[in-house]
Amino acid sequence: MRASSETTEASVPTWTRHSHHGGGAALKMAPNNGWHLPSPPALPPAARQATLKMAARGGRGGGGGVASRGSRVMAAPEEPCGGRAGGEPGRDAAGLSGARGRRRRRRDRAAAAMFRCGEEIISGESEEESNGVNLMEFSDEILLHILSYVPCTDLVLNVRRTCRKLAMLCLDKSLTHTVILQKDYKVNKDKVKQLMRDIGKEIYQLNMAGCYWLPSSTIDHVTRCKNLVKLNLSGCHVTSLRLSKMLSTLQHLRSLAIDVNPGFDASQLSSECKATLSRVLELKQTLYTPSYGVVPCCTSLEKLLLYFEILDRSREGFMLSGQLMVGESNVPHYQNLRVFYARLAPGYVNQEVVRLYLAVLSDRTPENLHAFLISAPGSFAETGATKNLLDSMARNVRLDALQLPKAWINGSGLLQHLKFNNPFYFSFSRCTLSGGHLIQRVINGGKDLKSLTSLNLSGCVHCLAPESLFRKAEDDIDSSILESLVVSCCNLRHLNLSAAHHHSSESIGNHLCQLLSRLKHLLSLALPVCSITDVAANVEKPPTASNLVPQTFGRKVRIGIQTYPRNLADQANQKIESSVFWALMGSLRFLETLEIIGSSFSSAMPRNEPAIRNSLPPCVRAQSVGDSEVAAISQLTYLQSLTLAQLPNILTGSGLINIGLQCQHLRTLSLANLGMMGKMVYMSALMDMLKHCKCLRDLRLEQPYFCAGAQFFQALSHCSSLQRLCIVSRSGTLQSDAVMSFMANCLEVIMCHMFMGESLTVCKNLQQSIVRSFQADRPALNVVIFPLLHEDLTEVIRDVPMRHLDEITLFKSRVAEEPPNLWW
Repeated sequence: MRASSETTEASVPTWTRHSHHGGGAALKMAPNNGWHLPSPPALPPAARQATLKMAARGGRGGGGGVASRGSRVMAAPEEPCGGRAGGEPGRDAAGLSGARGRRRRRRDRAAAAMFRCGEEIISGESEEESNGVNLMEFSDEILLHILSYVPCTDLVLNVRRTCRKLAMLCLDKSLTHTVILQKDYKVNKDKVKQLMRDIGKEIYQLNMAGCYWLPSSTIDHVTRCKNLVKLNLSGCHVTSLRLSKMLSTLQHLRSLAIDVNPGFDASQLSSECKATLSRVLELKQTLYTPSYGVVPCCTSLEKLLLYFEILDRSREGFMLSGQLMVGESNVPHYQNLRVFYARLAPGYVNQEVVRLYLAVLSDRTPENLHAFLISAPGSFAETGATKNLLDSMARNVRLDALQLPKAWINGSGLLQHLKFNNPFYFSFSRCTLSGGHLIQRVINGGKDLKSLTSLNLSGCVHCLAPESLFRKAEDDIDSSILESLVVSCCNLRHLNLSAAHHHSSESIGNHLCQLLSRLKHLLSLALPVCSITDVAANVEKPPTASNLVPQTFGRKVRIGIQTYPRNLADQANQKIESSVFWALMGSLRFLETLEIIGSSFSSAMPRNEPAIRNSLPPCVRAQSVGDSEVAAISQLTYLQSLTLAQLPNILTGSGLINIGLQCQHLRTLSLANLGMMGKMVYMSALMDMLKHCKCLRDLRLEQPYFCAGAQFFQALSHCSSLQRLCIVSRSGTLQSDAVMSFMANCLEVIMCHMFMGESLTVCKNLQQSIVRSFQADRPALNVVIFPLLHEDLTEVIRDVPMRHLDEITLFKSRVAEEPPNLWW
């Protein structure tokens, strides 16, 4: 994975010191250069026999397996899951090119091949017969690079006991400096205790985000890490007394992430704890109750990230108030603030609480503020205090990142008065911003914005039209506006144009896909389905479900779901290779995240409301997007995350098979409402696809009348790396025996969410059986099986760990949702 390139390094602001891995993998810091190495994905058992002939060819610049002294390693080619997960050709993880870059890339590929294949070593063969190499013959530098791909718990508790040399290397400061327990689903309290006892004094950065399964007493062992500088406890239950005891011993702490749960009392924090908090520079705080949390104690804050997850009603049904709890009279200190970010979950209580935080900012805007971001769903009205804040920002600061609620931008001249320095992130999601305003006020009439790396225009229905007045949703876009955007922001890495109708005209060379193909640095892209339609090809539309029904006078036509031959899709594939979307996919070969979502799509399972029973029809132009367009995605060799929603013309799903065969890096797959709504017509192709997805970790399926039967789960069992599964199906059915067999075969699965059409009794019995059978061996196991249309669905959802709920269970577009490198 490329950590940075010359262009990106110049555009990333100074407040982001650590690279963020787009695939969501844990990151490790190397003290010498400050960049991180992602943990590689697991491979199936068949791939665990792969070895290191590639490393031997590269002058022993690769790596070897973890073995005892004298073990031999057989040679074999590198598996497709490894190596590069994104980036530009000819450049390695540190931005190097030429001979030095090639040596680095060979070393990276060898290291990834070794530890993705597990710790199994083939031994017992002669050197002449195996042509292998001895692990101990590699230099310490190469061995350290290889060991950096192994989770720290395995290094300290397992690998270190292999031999004396590895015992010494596993305790090297480059490996113990940063400990990542995030998404290490097999870690338990005893392992954490032993880890802190062995290397606690050597740990400077500790990430335990999302470790919801660990008991709260586990936090007590963090006190052994006396030299901690960065600590992430988001998703861990920490009481105010425990937090006080822990922070009292961490005098070097500068970065902290915690949750504030009901019952938190700031008055219980000791003076030593408050002294530690006064030196904290970065704070990430997730609020589940109205509170300032520890913000008033952090008098030196430079970066403040706030996540508001407060519900409007308690479990007992009482309405909650946005007024702060007792003992919350102190106000935050923002004089040194450089970054302010607030993300609100739906609900009026969250809006009331965030206004209290903003009230302090409105009195005196920090002079060094250069990133101001507020993400609020729905309507978040502007008040006098917020208007004063924005006016003060327009006069006194120059921003590099901006995101505001739509009500604060719509109909105002705010963007015309705000000043920008070297912007790297803009989000105008759901705003009525016209293309003319976008060019004049944001891009400043075509101003060079090479620093901009992330742009979110999701839901901006008029952003590619000159004026928003009297424009209909089905009208064509103005290609000159998009062309100006592409030319000015030529270094975009993340672009979101979803949730809008972007229809291209018939002008040659002005199609949206043709213009976007110029953005060679794109790593993530979100588009509406109707925007990828080839206008010229609409004259000769591919067969659809309606026009394939034979029109005869004799025999009666049976009404139902039609079946389509596979060669029908093959014929369409031959035609689509000349389409604009096929060309776009071919020009973005290093794209890691792709979302193709219907402009009128809405998930059946919203956040805090009952399930949606009916869905809006797709756009007319989306009717021609089907299997052949999906097949074009298979050109993205390094694709890691794919979302397809509301593609009505899927007939056989043959394009999914192509993706499964070619996109071997795919880790996250989300499919929703493909083909005809009455039946899942692409089930056969999906099962064929899953047999090839050896690196798939997260799978989300949302389809009415989905049958989760034995054949589906048997195909899904081929995904040996699968960790999280979510199925949402109105009137869907499931087979309990098939689910139990699947859970027994896929040992890595720790999340199973199914919202189906079964009865409450069937769902509860299956959920209890899974927990009773597998909870002991999988401490992080989270199982929710519940009727989708049940009135208590919202109460069930509130108990789902936030990490799972936000990353997979709830459907949303995630491209450019937040600025890159927002948190480590």
